[in-house]
Amino acid sequence: MSNSTPDGDVPIRRIDRILAFMSLGLLALSVICFFAIMIGSSSGGDMKSGIWPVIGILVYFAPIVAFVLLLTVLIMSFVRRARANKGS
Repeated sequence: MSNSTPDGDVPIRRIDRILAFMSLGLLALSVICFFAIMIGSSSGGDMKSGIWPVIGILVYFAPIVAFVLLLTVLIMSFVRRARANKGS
């Protein structure tokens, strides 16, 4: 199920939207986890136990995964545009 853009350009697919929103969500989650670590460490929380190690890992790896997802969306759209231009 594809929707065309208003000017009749290459259609926007569902997978493109899913990957773009996943990328945005991971970046937002990373920022929220970063602020949670800042607040938790300033209030004297034990950063070596509980859920804190998971939050720390998210801060490191979520932006990388979000960047890879964004690159995937860009490459898919470039390939789709090239195929559309080749066909017309």
